[in-house]
Amino acid sequence: MAEVSTTVGILGRNYKLRISDEEQENLLQAAELIDSQARSYGKLYSYQDHQDLLAMVALTQITQLVKMQNTLKNRDAELGARLKAIDDTLDTILHRT
Repeated sequence: MAEVSTTVGILGRNYKLRISDEEQENLLQAAELIDSQARSYGKLYSYQDHQDLLAMVALTQITQLVKMQNTLKNRDAELGARLKAIDDTLDTILHRT
């Protein structure tokens, strides 16, 4: 896995990072999303410094992540129940013959 040096800008501040080549595009998209959201919050809300904006971005993004994780957990449980029902049905059919 090749590493590359890259610089991302968030709220006028540059961060130099070394990351794997495969992650570079994801990192650049994430930095752009953070910067864009933070600037949007800056236009909507009063704030003391950029840390307040970044905290709001983090809270928003992690809330979405938690929601997605809960959705996946529920889907996994539902899928497990469906697979068990199929397995039970197949067992019943196979044991009749």
